[in-house]
Order: sequence, then structure tokens, then C-alpha cells
Amino acid sequence: MTTTDDLTAVRPQLRIDGAEPLSRELIARVQAFADQAEEAGPDSVAVLRLTGDALAGMPVDGVSIALVNKWERALRRIERLSATTVAVVDGECGGTALEALLTTDLRLGTPGVRLRLPSGAGPGSAWPGMALYRLANQVGVARVRRAALFDAPVGAVDALELGLLDEIADDLDSAVAVALAVTPARGADVAVRRQLLLEATTTTFEDALGRHLAACDRVLRRGVHVSER
Repeated sequence: MTTTDDLTAVRPQLRIDGAEPLSRELIARVQAFADQAEEAGPDSVAVLRLTGDALAGMPVDGVSIALVNKWERALRRIERLSATTVAVVDGECGGTALEALLTTDLRLGTPGVRLRLPSGAGPGSAWPGMALYRLANQVGVARVRRAALFDAPVGAVDALELGLLDEIADDLDSAVAVALAVTPARGADVAVRRQLLLEATTTTFEDALGRHLAACDRVLRRGVHVSER
């Protein structure tokens, strides 16, 4: 069983402060985190500790579209890791931290959590990055319309109800340890199941069927027998 002491020793870990501007240094840290997680293997747990001023924007001065593209690709790497990814959110969470949150598997936050999309050219102007895409696919357009269009913050209780957080706890390390102890979805199949879920809303049934059958076949070939109904 994973304990709190075990959790503090888990590697890799990455801290992102949402008030931190988008930069090459931040992207390099995310890429290094992804490299470490891949090296650790599919049975590992990769932890992101996220916080930062919810009013933090995505500064446009000095940011090129090439840099934004590299950032989005770095986030995509987190989203496709073979390791299980856990987000630990404390207090305000906006800017780049919010964007990273949306790429993780398990999300836990404190009661004081407040999520907010990064703004582009000032307050009330949501940055039109892939966070909007992920929110629409994970939660639904109608349920996040106010947050996306009118810069409305999402508190911890609402985030839990929307599925943006999986649990609210005062002691986050203990909550993560307990969650990992009772969550059987570990190992190589995590990445496969995650990818099937990510593709479900944009893939036709006919196209998806082959991928799901291939995943089922891999399970059967490992000797996990499923009774025929």
C-alpha cells in the first residue's frame, strides 16, 4: 500500500506555478518531467503540483506562435504518458497550471481551490489554447461556457461536480496515497484506456471499433479471460 512517506519519494514530480509566464525554460522542465516518467515505466506515478494566481494570464508580449506550439506539444506528452499522472492542486490554479491540470489522470485539490482559464489580452479574454478543447471534451460545452467565455472562476465544489477534480481534501499527500492504494488502473493499460477515451468523442464507432478490439485482444493474449455472454 502506498503511504504518505512513499508519495513524497515518488519521482518524477513537477511543480508549475500558474503565475509563471510561458517560456522555453518552463517547456524544458515539462519535457524533462515527461522523459523521467517514461524512463520510470508504466507502473510509475508522475505527480504534478499545481498552484498559481488564478488571474494569471498568458502574456502575449514576447511569446511567438512557435513557442505556443511547443508548449501545446509538451502538454500532449503528459497526456499520453505510459505512467499514471496525478495532479495535486492547492488554492488558486490558473494560467499554465490550469492547462497542465487538464492533461492528468487523477486530480485532487484543497477546499480553497479556484480554477480559472488563462487570459489572453487581459481580464475577461480567455486564451484560445487547447485548454478550451480539453474542457469541451472532458466536461461539455454547456457546462463550461461561463468559464470559457466570461472568465468565471470555478470553485472546488463546482470543479468536483464537473469532474475537473476527483477529490477535495485538506491533506493532499494523504489523499493521493489513499487514492492510489484503491485505484487498480495501473500499468501499461492505463495509456491504452486513456487514449481510447480521448478519441471517443472525435472518432466514429466504425473507426473506434478496430482500436477497441485490438486493445481487447491484447488483454486476452495476456491470459485475462473474459466470459463470453
